Amino acid sequence: MTSALKRARGALARELPVPARESAPLPDSPQERRIMDDFTRAFEAGDVDAIVAMLTNDAWLTMPPLPLEYQGVDAVRHFLATVALSDGRRHVLMPTRANGQPAFGCYIRDPRTPILHAHGVLVLTLTGDRITALTRFLDNSLLPVFGLPRSLRT
Repeated sequence: MTSALKRARGALARELPVPARESAPLPDSPQERRIMDDFTRAFEAGDVDAIVAMLTNDAWLTMPPLPLEYQGVDAVRHFLATVALSDGRRHVLMPTRANGQPAFGCYIRDPRTPILHAHGVLVLTLTGDRITALTRFLDNSLLPVFGLPRSLRT
């Protein structure tokens, strides 16, 4: 196990350029908190333009284990506008961390009840003050692992 982990870290170090590995803001730093706050406001408001403005030009949006991948501002914008944030769909984000990265438990509003239903976990990968990847895990069973409930009341 230890040698496999060392090999994996070595391979990752060779694949990622040094600036991308070292330029993410420190966990819970003012810079990271500002990015998370700005992202939360934009996502909860359904403001696709504000979200896209936070992305790097080559940002990725993925949803493992689904084979859906979107790369680049235009592709991510299209997905957010036509699927994730379409039809007035509104979310509430609860901050957490996943593998040392900023993350959110996602909850979707049900307009017929005061209940917010779990809608997966969203992990941000940061470089400087920009978002380089949005990874959305749609498996609601993950929420308790992060200390988050499966539903919320408004």
